[in-house]
Amino acid sequence: MVHDLPILSILIWLPILVGFVSLLVGAESNKKQYFLISISNITFFLCSILLLFIFLSFDATDVSFQFIENYSWIQSPDINYKIGIDSISLLLLILNTIIFLLISIHAYGVVTEKMSQYLGAFLILCGVINGVFCALDLLLFYIFFEVTLIPMFILIGIWGGPNKIYASTKFFLYTLFGSLLALLAIIYIYYEAGTFDLVNLRQQSFTNGVENILFFAFFCAFAVKIPMWPIHTWLPDAHTEAPTAGSVVLAAVLLKLGGYGFLRVSLPILPDASLFFSPLIVFLSLIAIIYIGLVALVQKDMKRLIAYSSIAHMGFVTLGLFLFDDIAILGSIYQLLSHGFISAALFFCIGVLYDRFHSRNIIDYGGLASKMPIFASFFLFFGMSNAGLPGTSGFVGEFFVIIAAIKFNLWIGILAATTLIFGAAYTLWMYKRVMFGELNAQFNTSLKIKDVYLYEIVIFSILTFIILLMGIKPNFITTLLEGSIYQITSVYSSY
Repeated sequence: MVHDLPILSILIWLPILVGFVSLLVGAESNKKQYFLISISNITFFLCSILLLFIFLSFDATDVSFQFIENYSWIQSPDINYKIGIDSISLLLLILNTIIFLLISIHAYGVVTEKMSQYLGAFLILCGVINGVFCALDLLLFYIFFEVTLIPMFILIGIWGGPNKIYASTKFFLYTLFGSLLALLAIIYIYYEAGTFDLVNLRQQSFTNGVENILFFAFFCAFAVKIPMWPIHTWLPDAHTEAPTAGSVVLAAVLLKLGGYGFLRVSLPILPDASLFFSPLIVFLSLIAIIYIGLVALVQKDMKRLIAYSSIAHMGFVTLGLFLFDDIAILGSIYQLLSHGFISAALFFCIGVLYDRFHSRNIIDYGGLASKMPIFASFFLFFGMSNAGLPGTSGFVGEFFVIIAAIKFNLWIGILAATTLIFGAAYTLWMYKRVMFGELNAQFNTSLKIKDVYLYEIVIFSILTFIILLMGIKPNFITTLLEGSIYQITSVYSSY
């Protein structure tokens, strides 16, 4: 029965529709603001229910795309509104919906102005990202991929910090430039293959020279988005200036679009070029893992530290993807999911501190564990997860990629494994300086420091449960992903 409904279209367009309604309504009074937050929560909750139905109806043994909707959009050129999902798409849709639900809950405690625009931007962004994960038409994929820029640009530019205009403009220009090259590649592919259909394009072949150029064009779009060294510099600025919820969605979901682009476009459609460029990408990934890990060690701003940590973790993703091994790609996808929840948790934690003390500088803190013991416990757990503690989701993806890297080349595996050292170093260093040591004088003189509010406990508890579940019981995800990963790696079995 679920298959007969346009359920994926509902997931895409329901949040977008509610988002535009929110923009039109406005919310000057507190009563209207809480009403809009409730509507936002209901929308994301309904999306969660729909995803539950999809998950229960999903056939893990079927390696083809499921829940397909295909409607003619434009006759000439032949552009279709074609959407569908495999297990990779399904898991990323779940990640996206959970993160936006938590952001909506978070709005209860932090947003005091322009509530309708704030919620509207997040609702529209959620629907557009769902569109990226569902699109099976290359041009439709590109449209959704590009539209994500607009609400994120607005969120940073309006609700960001003192340098928000610089950060939002840099974010927009970096990602737009890379994507324009991808658009040129898409146009060429259509005139060469006569279709935008991502499934049919897997059977299309190009000459080596052309394929390499096409790969480079898509690489620019996806590498900026993930982001890879050395085109990563927009991310720390964007994170530093973005509001808490903006940093959450940027790290937890938007960075995943680059990895998803490699999985959906580059690897299955351009296999020869993927192999040709793989040594370069492995090299750049190792630089991100090692060099960016060292850069994170010297950061004084908590947001920038976690931003650089995200770049290092995404280096693991690109490393695993271009080893062309089942275990490596499984580890990369697991890392995408795990980092989504862990980075969201860490940015929520930093948001808690900023809301109370209006500073992100590590040097301004100290001894908070005695004043905020519940928060300190959550923060420690999320920090250890970020460092790859066994039993948490952060360990599983890194373990799979390291195992595959050692199998591929011992030295690559050893270099990749240094992330376990650097990750623990910068995370524990930050935690020690903020939570332990001598109690900062400003905290000692404060009349009352609130530990955690109810909505914060709800958010942290949900994220803790997911991170533990993924760390202790990874097989429910790994089993689901087997078929989709085989579809990708089988292309390379003859090489």
